Amino acid sequence: MWMQHEITLPPKARGFHLITREVLGAIPEVERLRVGLLHLFLCHTSASLSVNENADPDVPVDLEMALNRVVPETLPYVHTLEGPDDSPAHMKASLVGCSLTIPVRAGRLVLGTWQGIYLCEHRNHGGQRRLVATLHGEDA
Repeated sequence: MWMQHEITLPPKARGFHLITREVLGAIPEVERLRVGLLHLFLCHTSASLSVNENADPDVPVDLEMALNRVVPETLPYVHTLEGPDDSPAHMKASLVGCSLTIPVRAGRLVLGTWQGIYLCEHRNHGGQRRLVATLHGEDA
């Protein structure tokens, strides 16, 4: 089986946001698979996707703080027409990445006990974000 959905996420504040439930809600076909893969692709250049801890709310705060230290807004960026957060957002998105591939087994995503899918919003006002979710696998 091959299945593809487009998922539109509502605007989120700058930072790291768990979207695992939103993703699963948009692709109920996951439950039909015995084994497979879910590929997520984010169609934007100033946000990214990550798998990280989903239990402690301090983790996304620390992720945002650390990434801001790695890519500060105070560098002499040339690409500034869309605001001072735009070029740093592109740098962060390149470092973190725009896609994920997650295994599926017995109708569930194979994530670790404390893992979840994050949308990493690197703009102050990024707007809606669009994901393409491609599911491939064998029916149960």
